[in-house]
Amino acid sequence: MINAINKRHQSKVNRASKWVLKYNKLNELRNEADGNGDEKLFYNLSRKCVNAFDSYLEIIYELPAREKTQIDKLFYISNFNPLLNTL
Repeated sequence: MINAINKRHQSKVNRASKWVLKYNKLNELRNEADGNGDEKLFYNLSRKCVNAFDSYLEIIYELPAREKTQIDKLFYISNFNPLLNTL
């Protein structure tokens, strides 16, 4: 994962980055299900995406801005680097 700037926030940074990567993976699977026309799987994955993103938002709300910036970088980088999307 990534190292927190302040070690006091390390567990929240770990949890937030875990949820970001999980959301990215679920979103990828949801897009595949949408492309295949599998509505049941699409709605199931869509619900899981919402839950993962809500969990991410709950954790990120408690972090200072500089920690949020680090996690946001991970979020955007992992969208473009498939090696980071291994869960």
